[in-house]
Amino acid sequence: METQTSGGKMGVGSLALFSLCAVIVVDTLTASASIGVSAIGWWLVTLIVFVIPYGLITSELGTTYPGDGGIYDWVKKAFGYKWAVRTTWFYWINVGLWMPAVYIMFAGMFAELFFPGLSLMWQIAICIALTWLTIWICNVSVDVGVWVTNVGAILKVTVIAVLGFGGFFYAAEHGVANEFTLSAMMPSLDTGVAFLPALVFNLMGFELVATMTKEMKDVRDMPKSIFLAAAITAFLYVFGTVGILMALPVQDIGLVAGIVDTLRKLFGTGTFGTMMVYLIGTMALLTFIGNMVTWTMGASRAAAEAANEGELPDAVAKMSEKHDTPVGANNITGILSTVVILAYAIFAQTSDDLFWSVFAFSSCIFLLPYLFMFPSYLKLRVSDPETERPFRVPGGLGVQWVLSIICFVVIAQAVILFIFPELIDMTVNWTYSAPVLIGVILTVGIGEYLLKLAVTKKNAEQAEQSSQQPSHSH
Repeated sequence: METQTSGGKMGVGSLALFSLCAVIVVDTLTASASIGVSAIGWWLVTLIVFVIPYGLITSELGTTYPGDGGIYDWVKKAFGYKWAVRTTWFYWINVGLWMPAVYIMFAGMFAELFFPGLSLMWQIAICIALTWLTIWICNVSVDVGVWVTNVGAILKVTVIAVLGFGGFFYAAEHGVANEFTLSAMMPSLDTGVAFLPALVFNLMGFELVATMTKEMKDVRDMPKSIFLAAAITAFLYVFGTVGILMALPVQDIGLVAGIVDTLRKLFGTGTFGTMMVYLIGTMALLTFIGNMVTWTMGASRAAAEAANEGELPDAVAKMSEKHDTPVGANNITGILSTVVILAYAIFAQTSDDLFWSVFAFSSCIFLLPYLFMFPSYLKLRVSDPETERPFRVPGGLGVQWVLSIICFVVIAQAVILFIFPELIDMTVNWTYSAPVLIGVILTVGIGEYLLKLAVTKKNAEQAEQSSQQPSHSH
């Protein structure tokens, strides 16, 4: 990060900025707006019930067990090697599964902006081209990543600010597109429950700060930076969501075209308006690429390290001799993304369906490690009380149980609703749920197979070492 203070150490501000880069995603704003005006109530509930405990728990784990591994280190310390390998697998592989969703969104928005009649086949070709552009950037350089992240953060904030302010100006002139009454803002289960998991997904990633402990001026700054970032993030999301809802009636919000539609509504069809729509629309598109570069870099590096320790196959450990980048992990991510795009394109009818099913599938995989993180926190509190905790979550053990269980349940319900969005009405739409569920089961299954290989390899190495030991005895 460029925003470092003297001595090359990150203070509260630059850590918060790092979090914002990682956590804020423009591509799911339309999903949060699709919930309708009650999204505002849902955001507040999510913040109080989930984000505060999640921030506190992350702060304690990150300050007590600093290291580059973050969530992986904590799970390993609490539950041992096997659960840590599962965590690494999900954390890395979800990027290759999430990339198709982000680029399907990109292609759909790009078509909406510049080529309104573009066929789904052409959009899929764009997705695959972007996948390999991302992999190429990640293979060639680490420095690119730093400015991509910084520029990405600025662009994200700009796009959301334009949507937010634009919505307010539009409403002042033309009236509000949806009813913003207190009762309408209350969280209700009848509207867009299917999109609720997107709120949880939008707020994940604050534990990434914990992987930066070596760069921090003072590890005790972590809670401050996490809560500063969480507050700014939540405000921006709510602001952007309200902006979209002030301009577009809920039923008109498309998951893929929603942002472009909102911009057209805000700026009109005049010469200046059209120019602004292209400009802000292009900015939004660039944030998608920035996001994928950032996450691919981070996840591939972690995967390459894991492969070096024999936890993932050797192919994943391959590094570029010229650039020292994890080309093995990057290339596998690219291949996987391409396969997922093609596989899902067979099922989906529209880019909205395609986006949501791939997004839901990748989000389930992304959320699985968090189902291990909260139990790890409890376990370490009980099994490792001696370690000094620079930051402690207030309250006795009972409070820690409650906080951990709440966080666990929030993540679990998000996973279930991603797979079965109609579950609230006690119905299941198998044409949607089956591909998502099969994808999740396959991913978990492959992970278990790789884990078995890793354990076999580890046991063989240990057996070999113990057979050689007597000859070295003094």
